[in-house]
Amino acid sequence: MNGAVEAANKNIKKILRKIVDNHRQWHEKLLYALLVYCTTIRSSTGATHYMLVYGSEVVIPTEVEIPSLRIIQEVGLDDAEWIRSRHEQLMLIDEKRVDAVCHGQLYQNRMTKAFKIKVNPRRFTPRQLVLKKIFPHQGEAKGKFAPNWQGPYMVHRVLSGGAVILAEMDGRVTTKPINSDAIKKYYI
Repeated sequence: MNGAVEAANKNIKKILRKIVDNHRQWHEKLLYALLVYCTTIRSSTGATHYMLVYGSEVVIPTEVEIPSLRIIQEVGLDDAEWIRSRHEQLMLIDEKRVDAVCHGQLYQNRMTKAFKIKVNPRRFTPRQLVLKKIFPHQGEAKGKFAPNWQGPYMVHRVLSGGAVILAEMDGRVTTKPINSDAIKKYYI
């Protein structure tokens, strides 16, 4: 959930950067940025956030000032017809949400397929020499000009799913498996 909030905040900040000059009065434009964010169709679901929550598209302030065909049609309804129309819209919310879930699953399948085309799986064998990546959060990461790889290590055992257990060159085996994405072959 936290990742979704961070992604939403990032997108709202992008929108704000486009409509605010020099970081001034961003708070005055925030409502417009939120309106844009909630009313933009997401490629992952094929629907807007507003549609998924409320079951109908949002009425933007411009449509109130200059009535659109949708607003004109709703204004012409008497109370009973409007209630019936709104009730029908609310009954369709679940169907629209199911459509969005299906669209999202298709989107994920497309993204997975596109990702797998680009991925070259790394295959390692026991006793093969490798280097291990130094990640920024590790104590070995010393700065911009420090090496990015450490080792060499020897592959002790290959696990399913692309993980391996490494051994030091003196034969000491590490107990913690490492993802094969974080190692590369070492050539002498």
